[in-house]
Amino acid sequence: MGFGPGGINCDDVIKDVFLYLDDESDAAMRNRIRDHLDDCGPCLRQFGIEQDVKSLIARCCGADVAPSGLRNRIRVRITEISVEIAHSEYLPE
Repeated sequence: MGFGPGGINCDDVIKDVFLYLDDESDAAMRNRIRDHLDDCGPCLRQFGIEQDVKSLIARCCGADVAPSGLRNRIRVRITEISVEIAHSEYLPE
């Protein structure tokens, strides 16, 4: 596995810190990151910075709502892409 506390190295912790903050990682990874942060001061400081940035963005931009036209265009495009993928055909060369 990794070389640092929690069986994970510092680069991997910092790379996945936003997944951890957003609770988007699986339970095993969250536990490994938490164990690492408990024993690694430099990563804990970086984690704190990332957490502060996330909080700042939420405070400044959290109430922003995309215009309905933009939301509708995105929905249409997602549907178009889904249909394209569902109807794609493999043609060997």
